[in-house]
This record gives sequence, structure tokens and C-alpha cells, in this order.
Amino acid sequence: MIERNRSVITRIADHISGGAYSANKTANPPTQKAEGLIIHHVGSGSASSAEALPYIRISLNGRVVVVDRNTGRQIHYLGEIRRKNGVEVFVLATKENGFISPLDETFTDALSDFDGRTLESKYTEEKLAEEISSALGITT
Repeated sequence: MIERNRSVITRIADHISGGAYSANKTANPPTQKAEGLIIHHVGSGSASSAEALPYIRISLNGRVVVVDRNTGRQIHYLGEIRRKNGVEVFVLATKENGFISPLDETFTDALSDFDGRTLESKYTEEKLAEEISSALGITT
């Protein structure tokens, strides 16, 4: 049906585009088609052979994560700091706390004491990060 009405379609396209449709068709010769096997390597550069250097980072939006110091990539998502009744509380990433992708048991067991811990002037985010690092055996 389209091929039978190609001339009408071309006239409408020329009318709408002020003749540019037909001008572009004749000005641009058809491009060459690739032949053979084409391989695209999409990556972030060379793979780093260095061992990961983990540390605990608490972002501005309250996400508590383990990050590789070499690459800056997140290794594990541990939880977040939420405001409950005007108090900041650390919430561990567990299914019970409403997280879709909960931590595995090794992290949950090591960090269960931190779940629900309140942050205040004496117990800051920096102190929380230090204690989580210690509980996970991460040296800074």
C-alpha cells in the first residue's frame, strides 16, 4: 500500500518540508552497508588489575555504601539514613525495612546492631562510618 502511494507521500512530504524531502533524497547518495562481522567493544577502558580498596561512604542523600577507593564504584549498598519523627536513624538494607534488594546474610549478621541506631551530635555520620568499617573489617 505504501509503495502504491509513494508519489502521494512524496508530494505531501515535499509540501510539509518546503521541498527539502526530495532535495535530501537526491543530495545524499545511499550509504555503504557494512560487510562481514563487525565487533564493537564497549567498556570503561582497561580493566584494573589492582585489588579493591573498600571504604564506607555516606552520601549527601543519606545512602550508606561500600565503595572501591581505586575506581569510585559502589561495591555494596548497606542502607540509608532516614528521618523518623525528627530524628535521623540508620536503616539497614533488609527486606523487613522495605528494601527491594536486601543485603546478604553475612552483612546483615555483621551490621544488625546498627539497624535503627540514631544519629545525634555525639554520634555523627563519621562515627557511624568508622564503626561500620570496623564491624566489616575494612581498614581505612
